[in-house]
Order: sequence, then C-alpha cells, then structure tokens
Amino acid sequence: MILFRLTLLISLVFVSQINYGQSKKTIPLEAPYWTAAKGSQISFETFDGRQTMVLDGKAFARDINFSNGVLEMDVYANHKRSFAGFLFRKQDQNFEEVYMRMHKSRQVDAVQYTPTYHGESNWQLYPEHQAQVAFSSLGWNHLRVVVEHLSATVFVNGEQVLQVNNLKSGNLNGEMGIWALFGNRFSNVSITKTGEAVAKEPYPVLTLEKGIISEWDLTAAQPYSEEAIAFGNFENAKTITVTTEQSGLLPISRYLAKPTSGDFERNQEAFTVASTTIAVDQAQTRLFSFDFSDKIIVFLNGEAIFYGNNAFRSKNNQFQGHLGLSANKLPLKLKKGFNTLHCVVIDKANGWGLMGKLE
Repeated sequence: MILFRLTLLISLVFVSQINYGQSKKTIPLEAPYWTAAKGSQISFETFDGRQTMVLDGKAFARDINFSNGVLEMDVYANHKRSFAGFLFRKQDQNFEEVYMRMHKSRQVDAVQYTPTYHGESNWQLYPEHQAQVAFSSLGWNHLRVVVEHLSATVFVNGEQVLQVNNLKSGNLNGEMGIWALFGNRFSNVSITKTGEAVAKEPYPVLTLEKGIISEWDLTAAQPYSEEAIAFGNFENAKTITVTTEQSGLLPISRYLAKPTSGDFERNQEAFTVASTTIAVDQAQTRLFSFDFSDKIIVFLNGEAIFYGNNAFRSKNNQFQGHLGLSANKLPLKLKKGFNTLHCVVIDKANGWGLMGKLE
C-alpha cells in the first residue's frame, strides 16, 4: 500500500509538470501572429540561430487574452538608448507595462513598472516601482513577469528585481503585447496562463495621512496656451470629482484623456484645473505642501500665487521629475469662511500628477 501511494504521488507530480509545460505557449515570431500598432515598425528574421522580431513601437499577440500567468521573452543586448518590455491586460488605451531600459544598465531606474491610462505612460509618478539591474552586455537578456491578481513579480536573467503589489490600471484581463522604443530585437516569447484574476474583497480601508487632500474637482483637458490661463476662463467651468491614491497622488490621466497623447515629449502640452475648497472659522495662514507634474500655476481665491516647473529634464539632463509631498511648501493666507484653491496642472508626457496636503 505504501509503495502504491508513493507511485501514485510520483505520477501526479509528473502529470502536473506535464500540464504546466503544456500550458506554456510559445508565440511564433511570424507576421500572422502579431498586430502592430499604428506607427510601429516591425519585421521578422532569423538571427543568432533564432526566430526573432525586430520592433520599434507596439505589437500585440493576436487572439490572446491574458489575466494571471507568466510572460517571458529574450531581448538582445543593446547599448544605445532603448526600451523593451511587456504590455498586458490591455483594454482600450489602459494597460500595465513592465520594461527594461537597456541603456540604463546598473542604474537605479533600469527596470520600470507603470500603468498606462488613455495611452499615456506614468512612470514619473511611481519611482517606487523602479529597480537597479545589470543587464548582460552581450547576447540575450531574459525578462520574466509573473502576474497574479493585482501583483507582478519581475525577473531579469533569473533574478528577482522588482515586486509590484498593486497593479494600477484597474484591468483584470486584456490583450498582451510587446513594446520597444528606439528599436530592439526579441526572441522566445511565451505565455503561461494560470487562471483568471480577481480583485479580492473586502477592500482594505485606507487611512490617509492627516491633511492630505484626497478629492479634487477637475475640469476637462484642454490644449495649453498662456492665453487660456485666465481665472475667468475656468472659475465656473464644468468639473468632475475624483479621488487620489492613498499617498495623496492624483494620477490625472486616469480620469482625463489629453487632446494629444502617446507620443512622449512630442505631445502637445495639455492642462486641467484641479480645485478644492478650504473652510476656516477665522482668518489664518496655513502651509500647503504639494508637488506636481509637469508644470503648475496655483490660484488662491482668484489670485495667482505660485508658478512652477517640475518637468522631466527641466533642471538638467538627469532630472527625473518625480513627485514628493515635501518638495514645495506655500503659505496660504486664508480668509474667514470659504476659500478656493485652483491648481492649473500642465503636462506634456511621462505622468500627469498632483498631490497636496494642508499642514
């Protein structure tokens, strides 16, 4: 009987390994299996004894829906400025991105995760989702992303380099694809499906830091011009009320689509006006701690009191433009009763964001 049970256990383990192997699907790198996004350049050729894809832009695997599972591929070493990674759970223009910045080997932002909203990347808003990685300078680098429900674990060349515990797009399934900026070569692209993702309930009750402004009223996104920024133009504009993440970060692209988007620094600048009301029982001065991306004009009760520029590379070539609540402090001279704070937030690319706190 003991021998029978041992034999059965070995058989079950062997069968489970076979089933796992069968669930792993290698996607042929041939034109019938991929759809290139508009403006992308794609070709297929044999290189280094492998079937490969050369891509600059985005390409999506045809007839594949991805929720939970494992995404894997090899990327050929590249010393020029370039990006290479996976897009997954794509619905419309919202999806998740994990990618390697091939030219950033050994630097703190060599690997990044970002949600994309309305076609706009937001890496600038999430420095906590970046990792220092040394890529192989010759041959192939292996990228593996394990996705389970709202988390993703990222491996490069067999080593875990990044853990994302809160995927942010809001999608639980969708298309899967590959992304390359400035061109990269890919091989051995595979997908392993492990079931359907669920958003676990009940959701934890999030306690925000005292003073965090957790709700803002947003106007529609408009092309930016200096002439458009006059208080009378937006004082009575129609708004929607939106909520921030627990940190107080408002990822504006989650709620608004820009007039032009998805073209990085070639985008036209756009702006929205984020407003909130501050009520006090007597005249007083309170500190407003805040940060923003890319630019801001702050109005208090109709008067412009602050102008700022936090754009990517606005201060030097290494400036990332990340956000932090302690970055700026502004004294607000509040009158008794109701006061209105209007923040004109102007953005071109890499993350449209605002965060604020009343001390």
